[in-house]
Amino acid sequence: MSIRKPAVLVLALVLVLATLFATGCTTGTTTKVKVGVLYISTVDDGGWSQAHKRGIDAAVAEIGASKVDLMELQNIPDTDTAKTNAAIDQMVAAGCKIIFATSFGYMDAVAAKATQYPDVKFEHCSGYKTAANLDNYFGQIEQPRYLSGIVAGMKSTTGKIGFVAAMPLPEVIRGINAFTLGVLSVNPTAKVYVKWTNTWYGPDVEKEAAVSLLNEGCDVLAQHQDSPAALKAAEEAGMFGIGYDNPMGTQAPKAYLTAPVWNWGAYYAYKIKAVMNGTWKVEQYWGGLKEGIVALDTLSSLVADGTQAKVDAVTTDLKAQGNDYIFKGPLKDQTGTVKVEAGKTMTRDEQMAMSWFVEGVVGEIPAS
Repeated sequence: MSIRKPAVLVLALVLVLATLFATGCTTGTTTKVKVGVLYISTVDDGGWSQAHKRGIDAAVAEIGASKVDLMELQNIPDTDTAKTNAAIDQMVAAGCKIIFATSFGYMDAVAAKATQYPDVKFEHCSGYKTAANLDNYFGQIEQPRYLSGIVAGMKSTTGKIGFVAAMPLPEVIRGINAFTLGVLSVNPTAKVYVKWTNTWYGPDVEKEAAVSLLNEGCDVLAQHQDSPAALKAAEEAGMFGIGYDNPMGTQAPKAYLTAPVWNWGAYYAYKIKAVMNGTWKVEQYWGGLKEGIVALDTLSSLVADGTQAKVDAVTTDLKAQGNDYIFKGPLKDQTGTVKVEAGKTMTRDEQMAMSWFVEGVVGEIPAS
């Protein structure tokens, strides 16, 4: 009787189990996936990048840190194609199977790299290009923008509200328009004054623009910027402000009213899981309040009386109707020309290409 046969069988079993664990084929498990994330600024910027970082961390916590190998590169300018390309090459070389590019300006570089690396899944935030392995995602932030306009409109006593704007892109323009329409719904004679910085993250120029608006008599400021600089300027002037991206109440507690905020975690978890289980596909995600991807931060104690009740009532309508509630006719531009007729609403494509300001906005859109 051979005594080697049981040993051979045990060795074979060990090899099979080792193979199963290595390939992630054991029952109820998946392979550990390497995930890359490109950030335009630092992940503690207080705004845009921090919101994405918060979402990535939430996704990893949901999936399990033992199943995700995270590679994050910060301060990658989306205006620098060479640096963007180098960052993506570095991530692919490191084994990333899905890469999230979290700023609009990455779009062309990501599209080119998607062609170069067909086995990697690419996710681009706020853009519009797609390919077999390239998806884009964003949210209907216009909904909490509109609600924050209600907050600003009810708070303002001068009827002059400032908006510190980033880049002259449709994303920013429709946000300003949604905010303005919210303001006008409760304060129909108010005006929203716009100052451009041509930066996503630039605390110094953001503060400079904010101070300029305050000097023109604005008593409430809003922003499409990645830092709390505008809020801090409002606080220093004894005025009030609306943040963006993240809750910013601790940054300027004597000025802060609320903020439209992003909750990216559910989307990131969904897409990472899709790569892990082989169900990833191009979807061009665009959720809103109903889906929970966007929200309005808790109102501070500084808001005007009756604001919470008004916000709650409109929130119900926004969840039911989405952006159709905001961009429905009749809508006129700054010259009084009807852009959306009564009984019609702007399509998604029309919103994505928006290049005009609604009545009530004071300021021009510079050539991009």
